[in-house]
Amino acid sequence: MLTNALQVSPEGVLSYTDATRSFVPVPLAEQHLPTAVAEPYFKVADEAIALEGPAFDRNGNLFFVDVYSGRILRLSTGQTLSVFYTDTTLGPAGIAIHKDGRIFVAGVGDFAAGKVVAIDPDGSHCHTIVPASAGFVPDDLVFDEDGGFYFTDFKGGATRPEGGVYYVSPDFETITAVLPNVCAANGVTLSPDGKVLWATEFCAGRLHRMDLASPTTIGHFGSTVPYHFIGRSPDSMRTDANGNVYVAMYQQGRILAFNPYGMPIGQILLPGREDNQFLKSTSLAFVPGSRDVLIVSRDENGTGGSMIFRAQALAEGVRLFSHQ
Repeated sequence: MLTNALQVSPEGVLSYTDATRSFVPVPLAEQHLPTAVAEPYFKVADEAIALEGPAFDRNGNLFFVDVYSGRILRLSTGQTLSVFYTDTTLGPAGIAIHKDGRIFVAGVGDFAAGKVVAIDPDGSHCHTIVPASAGFVPDDLVFDEDGGFYFTDFKGGATRPEGGVYYVSPDFETITAVLPNVCAANGVTLSPDGKVLWATEFCAGRLHRMDLASPTTIGHFGSTVPYHFIGRSPDSMRTDANGNVYVAMYQQGRILAFNPYGMPIGQILLPGREDNQFLKSTSLAFVPGSRDVLIVSRDENGTGGSMIFRAQALAEGVRLFSHQ
């Protein structure tokens, strides 16, 4: 047996190492990526609540959600936290902000049927865009330059490819399948020029990259899976101005960064992850006009509650078309 290249414990005793002791050791192939460690930015709650979907409006307010309570929260530029809107049946999971200022929210509902709604900037009126009767479980969404949007359908499991990525036309009248037969599609984003669509497959651990020939058509040989993730699980994602893609790793307390072709080029770790804290890192948002990213997470194994963390990415964030 060749053991000279392995970490062999003495006397036949298998032991943990510092790199493998936690629930979520960084996979060997990713251990040598350029790495940043985030810092605490804002404590949302002492309890571990399911934070998701951060997005900034034009006034610099950060919107995000508490999935299971149905609350949409707003953190002002002065770090004042308030409840913007509540719907206990919505199951809000993703937010994108339209060019007219409306807050579009993807809601998983009861995980059997959800909807996409649009809420006026003052929180007054809620308009249904994709009804629950359509049969989707919308989890995340992103606008394109025409004012239409892509959303993920978070249905299925590891052996049930029942979800997908869908496009809603700018008049909100037509829904078209773009990437069907996906095992719980979760995150979705676009390249800065709008020509590449990205999505994550939560239950199958895959990163999808799609060259678009039109908003609803993938180019010839344009659909690829450039990366397979290890462990649980690729969640929401964002893009920077250089076309790099950032994927929040649910149950891993970290963000993985990929270049425009899907090659891993860096990572952001949340403090405490080596002690199994704040592992449920679900999503992130770029602070407008900067390289700063804010990451939402919760600590279900400890007493850290729910937190927003801050770090710097490889490049400045990009305002994708109509959504901010």
